Amino acid sequence: MAPATSSSAAAVAPAQRLIRFNRRTSAPRQRSPPGSPPPKKMKPMAEIMAKAKFTVVERGDYSDVTCEHCRSGDRSDELLLCDKCDRGFHMKCLRPIVAIVPIGSWLCPSCSGHRRVRSFSQKKIIDFFRIQKHSDHDPKDKCASPQDTRKRRRRSGSLVLQKRRRRILPFVSSEDPAQRLKQMGSLASALTALHMEFSDDLTYMPGMAHRSANQSKFEDGGMQILSKEDTETLELCRAMCKRGECPPLTVAFDSREGFTVEADEQIKDMTFIAEYTGDVDYIKHRENDDCDSMMTLLLATEPSKSLVICPDKRGNIARFINGINNHTLEGKKKQNCKCVRYSVNGECRVFLVATRDIAKGERLYYDYNGYEQEYPTQHFL
Repeated sequence: MAPATSSSAAAVAPAQRLIRFNRRTSAPRQRSPPGSPPPKKMKPMAEIMAKAKFTVVERGDYSDVTCEHCRSGDRSDELLLCDKCDRGFHMKCLRPIVAIVPIGSWLCPSCSGHRRVRSFSQKKIIDFFRIQKHSDHDPKDKCASPQDTRKRRRRSGSLVLQKRRRRILPFVSSEDPAQRLKQMGSLASALTALHMEFSDDLTYMPGMAHRSANQSKFEDGGMQILSKEDTETLELCRAMCKRGECPPLTVAFDSREGFTVEADEQIKDMTFIAEYTGDVDYIKHRENDDCDSMMTLLLATEPSKSLVICPDKRGNIARFINGINNHTLEGKKKQNCKCVRYSVNGECRVFLVATRDIAKGERLYYDYNGYEQEYPTQHFL
């Protein structure tokens, strides 16, 4: 028979074992068998937390939250809270403004990292924009407008005054190649900061609108057709861009307006600025989209066939040209280019064209609404 143990001894033994267990601060080292791979190094906690997704935690009372821009707590239904720093921002105080409440988590401009820009070398810029190297083109003819190169017949007799239709002019790129690389580098940095790919064409992705849906004959009331001369000017500008002769524009970041586009050289009235590009999708698919740069492409007689351009994943410099406040006289004075839709070979296209002479260093602005008057611009700068 096993000897009987006292209750005091039974109580002490487990306590001693518990004390010895708590004193251990690290696992005992075990020697790896010969020929086994080295143990994996664990990532530091700081690196894991930097890449971890933020979780929205209910804080309780938000009555004391104010907007970081206007310092007002009014219009609480329009107040967005950053999921990282927990600061408040009115949707219409942000630049660019936020039209609808974002779906999912949202980060303010300071926490989103949009201000971080990468430096691009000459080779990276050439690869980024897929520039084609040509050595046989004549630089003197790079900006010659097709209508200017044709010989004009002189008519004798009485002078007849006729109203001439205004032609679209090709842009004149900067003479200095280093300056052109700097311009393209600023655009590449802005696109990279927004995690976008460069695209100078309309793109038709699976699950969105098919190219066959983009037909100008579906436009309600018809669409103006781009003339032959202007079509040749458009093709000339596209060829210039492919060989690295970009429009004289730079992309800069403004703390109030976000990314903006500035003229790096003087731009004449009626000069072609850029084509608005991006993914083509149906408007009905984007009714709850929080993208702030969607552009109308086709307003069909049947609303379900209407199309928009969405430059949230792919686009070009047109994505960063800002809109005016068309409710104030000061805002209207800032407008120096316009957005026009044309039928080109039966398809709808959107172009940005200068409406007056633009001086070097001047920022580019156009009216977001055009004739639809549906986009809220009264809070624009």
